This record gives sequence, structure tokens and C-alpha cells, in this order.
Amino acid sequence: MVKLSKRLLTIANIVPEGARLADIGSDHALLPTYLVQQGRVPFAVAGEVNKGPKEAAERQVRDAGLTGRIEVRLGNGLAVLQPGEIDAVSIAGMGGALIASILDAGQEKLQSVQTLILQPNVGEDLVRRWLRQHGWHLAAETILEEDGKIYEVLTAVRMEAEHRSDVPLYAERTVEETTLRLTEETLLRMGPYLIREPKDAWFRKWEYELDKLDMIRKQLERSTSESADDKRAELEVEKNRIREVLTCLRKDRP
Repeated sequence: MVKLSKRLLTIANIVPEGARLADIGSDHALLPTYLVQQGRVPFAVAGEVNKGPKEAAERQVRDAGLTGRIEVRLGNGLAVLQPGEIDAVSIAGMGGALIASILDAGQEKLQSVQTLILQPNVGEDLVRRWLRQHGWHLAAETILEEDGKIYEVLTAVRMEAEHRSDVPLYAERTVEETTLRLTEETLLRMGPYLIREPKDAWFRKWEYELDKLDMIRKQLERSTSESADDKRAELEVEKNRIREVLTCLRKDRP
């Protein structure tokens, strides 16, 4: 029986029971193998863009005795799929820009898909923006920490009648009992669900982000160009926005 990391197990628990899953960039087909072994999904496709990872995934599937129930395919993103054969897609461990580009390039392969489970390593806001612009409702967000790294898992479903628009999800609002005004941009960047009930891992993520912005600012201080001055000013605005959110939400915690 395959054992999953905390990150992959979090994703596995989100996959709808009985779904036909495509796991893009499958990392030894660990997630599909686990889900089929558990009886959670009847069939899965493991997609890999390079020959070496594809062969490793094939060995995993063969050793687990799941040939025929998991198909390992070589191809770029959703190009490995046939229209109509999959209900759910998972894409994990890539940058948000790459995930968005994979989804964008493979839109015709998503016609039968009802659930997207996406775990960007960076650029989560780019994924949220793509979902919002292409008729997908952000249904849930999860944040977790494992081996010193923090991951966000975004779950999206097709925009049905009750979700004609994600406008309410990203509507500007004031946090109760504070003066903090959450803008649409802040919600897209920091997560509309995560910001509603922030966990310790979420606070740590944004403290790390502040540290990164400080490092960039110090590098920019070595330059005297006008563009560097503009960039430093932008960084200060961003840092102040993040600090304000963290400070107010810490006060708001029970």
C-alpha cells in the first residue's frame, strides 16, 4: 500500500469518491495509486511531460498491480486526455503561472471535468484569477505545513446556477470589530477562505513573504535608478498592506 506525504494526502482526501481522476505531473503516480488502492476512484490517468518520470510512474503502477486501472501517459499538460473521459483533475507541485497555463491550453479537455484540485507552490493568486475568469467557482482552500514548507490547496468546481458569479466571494469587506478593509486584490492574493479563518501556517506564510520582500528591498537599495526607487515604493506599499492584515487578524483571533 502506497503511503503519501501530508501534502498529497490532503489532496487525496479532496478527490470526489468515484471520480475518474487525471493527475497532471504525477510524481511516480503516487496519488493515483493510493486512490485506486483505497477504492476511492475506479480509474486514473497519470500525466507526465518527460520520459524519465513517465517510466518511474509506470513502474509504480506495475508494481502495485494496477495496470489497466491507471494509465500513465506522456504529454504536455491536459494534452494527455481524451475529451469526456475524466471527472476530476489534480495538478500539484508547480508554480501558479504554469498551472494556469496548463488549464488555459487544455480548456477543451475540461468539458466533462467537475472538480479541479490545484496546489501551486507559488503564485496562488494567478490560479485564483484564472478560475474566476474561466467559469470555475473557488469552493474551498486548505493550507498546511510539511517539512518546513507551506502549501495551499485550492478546490474549484464548475460555476453552477447558484454560483453565477464569484463577485460575493471577493467582495470588498471590513473584518468584524476591526477597521481592516479587505479589498478584492487582497482577497485574491491572500485567499478569501484562508483569510476568513486564518491558521498558524497562514500567518507564517505571510511572515516569510515579508522577509522576502525585505530582501528584495535591500537589493534595490544598491541601485540609484529611478525605476529602483519606484520599485522600492511599491514594495513598501505591499509590505504595509500585508502587515496591516496580519496585525488586525491576530487581534481578531480568539
